[in-house]
Amino acid sequence: MDFLFINVAHASVDSFVASVNKVIINPIIVFLFGLAVVYFLYGVFQFISNQDNEEAKTKGKSHMIWGIIGIVIMMGVFTILNIIMNTFNIQGINPEQGTVQLPDYNP
Repeated sequence: MDFLFINVAHASVDSFVASVNKVIINPIIVFLFGLAVVYFLYGVFQFISNQDNEEAKTKGKSHMIWGIIGIVIMMGVFTILNIIMNTFNIQGINPEQGTVQLPDYNP
């Protein structure tokens, strides 16, 4: 009869961070990258379909530029992370599964 006590599931911080990374952060990154590509393609479509309207062509150019900026920023983040990981010889990180395996600490 534990009506007054709350059942709590205990988990480690590492497993929580790994699951947040796997379930929330990675899908958001993929979604934003896809959104930037769609935004760029929308600008291309708007630019091509409105050849006689200069205002619509300018909006299409603007959409293409902002789409490219979004794509470049996301590719830059992945590039910087890879450079850091290769520079410091960091191994054991699997971003697809959201797992990190660190070596034992020996002072």
